[in-house]
Order: sequence, then C-alpha cells, then structure tokens
Amino acid sequence: MTDFILVRHGETEWHAENRYAGLTDVALTGRGEEQAAALADWAATARLNAVWCSPLSRARRTAAPAAAACGLTPHVDARLYEVDFGRGEGLTRAEMRNRFPEELEAFLTDPVGHHLPGGEDPRAAAVRAADCLADIARAHPDGRVLIVAHSTLVRVLLCHLLGIPLADYRRVFPQLLNGALTELRIRDGQAALLRLNVPAVPAPVTAPLH
Repeated sequence: MTDFILVRHGETEWHAENRYAGLTDVALTGRGEEQAAALADWAATARLNAVWCSPLSRARRTAAPAAAACGLTPHVDARLYEVDFGRGEGLTRAEMRNRFPEELEAFLTDPVGHHLPGGEDPRAAAVRAADCLADIARAHPDGRVLIVAHSTLVRVLLCHLLGIPLADYRRVFPQLLNGALTELRIRDGQAALLRLNVPAVPAPVTAPLH
C-alpha cells in the first residue's frame, strides 16, 4: 500500500487571467511562493518517504521547500509534465474562441476525443503519469509520497486510476486548488481517493499522556 499526496503547484503569473499553462515555464507569484511555504510546514509533520515533481519550475519551486522540510531530495520525472495544450498554450478561453472557435467548442464538449488542436492526447498523459506512480509504488510499497504536478495532469490521472471516463475529468474534478492536498491510496493495483482539495495545514501536535 502506497499513499500519494498529489499537489497542484502554487499560483503562477498566468493564474489571474486563467491562461492555459501547459509546457510553458511560468513563474510562481508571491502567493504561489507562500503556498509552497505552507506545503513545507505541512510536510514537516507528514512523515513523507519521498517527494517527486514535474520538471517545470513552478512544480520544482513548490516541491523544494517541502522536500527540505523532510530532509529529502526531490525526484524530478518528465512523466509528471503538464498536458501539452498545443495551439491553446498561453491563451485564455476568449482568445481561443477568437482563433479556433469550432475546435474550442468540440474540446468543451469532449476534451479527450477532441483535445485542443496540436496538443497532447489526455489518454497518453494519463498513462505516462500512471506509469510514474506505479514505479514509485514499487520503490515505496508502504510509503507516503508527495507528488507536485499540474491541474489537468492530476485530474486525468485520477480518472484513469479510479475508473472514471476520462472525458469527464473537467466535470468530475472541475478544479484543483493551488497547493491543496489530494490523497490517493494504491493497494494491489487498486486506487482509492481518500481526500480532495484539502488545505495544507500541519497536523496538530498531540500532548503526551501522563
């Protein structure tokens, strides 16, 4: 049994305008840095065995303080990259509607069968992320592992592992909050969702009994 704590990186400079950030290396805002610090405070009491993250700087900068708080070195794995949004990269929904309205409407109806033009098939993204978690589970069969990655990747991964149709990822998981905790348990190849979008708050210290 391996418990994974899946975390979307801290807030980025594209957050305010809700621009689609896939493979672009967008910097954290000051609030994003604060969310990384809060995650580190939580991690200090979380009994983690390992920390893994996407290669993109917004994920690495979110993961690094948490790893340091546990005395761990974060593992960077390219399989945790965000989904590539193709021609939608860096655009707002309104800008996409001006540039490719028909493709956008098809995406909103079925984001898997009609993913954004020139972008990555979410099915392939889910498989690469699931393969990464399977490797980590084999390395930490009884561990607790922090994974810092990205919103769309985590949502399609959850659907893939929980048996939810991938095309429903935007409906079933409409939002992953920056820096919040989503916990997934994998036992004998089966996944269970333990919690979703929980604030990263340190566990209370229990006074010893006398």
